[in-house]
Amino acid sequence: MNLKDYIRSIPDYPKKGILFRDITTLIKDENAFAETINQIIERSKKYNFTKIAAIESRGFVFASAVSFVLKKPFIMLRKKNKLPAEVHSVDFELEYGTATIEVHKDSINDKDKVLIIDDLIATGGTAEAAAKLVELSKGKIAAFIFVINLFDLGGSDNLIKKKYSVENLLDFPGH
Repeated sequence: MNLKDYIRSIPDYPKKGILFRDITTLIKDENAFAETINQIIERSKKYNFTKIAAIESRGFVFASAVSFVLKKPFIMLRKKNKLPAEVHSVDFELEYGTATIEVHKDSINDKDKVLIIDDLIATGGTAEAAAKLVELSKGKIAAFIFVINLFDLGGSDNLIKKKYSVENLLDFPGH
């Protein structure tokens, strides 16, 4: 099964010049979604990890399924002011401004090795912020797994330069 066939490309969304890679067409097909989860699980086998984290919100779709199958705790990295207890926060740059992601302070500790899963990596700002959250919590990054890598935007390469392990299921240009 070629998972690329299940990714819809939408030109000029959310703004002119952006070629949006839409995963809704992948997850609405039960076979394509199952194959995606299986591929993430297969790639995760080379890493030693105790918890799975995902970045809000599309990362939750994939990571929660992987967490369920592998019987690993699932940690949500959420947008600002979405978590009720004490949090660690990291601000980061986006193409269109700034954002903040947070994690509960009691979610990750110094014994944890965390696998971070997300739907897509572009420039890598959100992924780097996720790594900072895990490290602020005293955890270690086991690896990142992305369904889609927009290879010409350099996010995966930037993470690799920072000595993180990165897996991508699919590669697409970002423009």
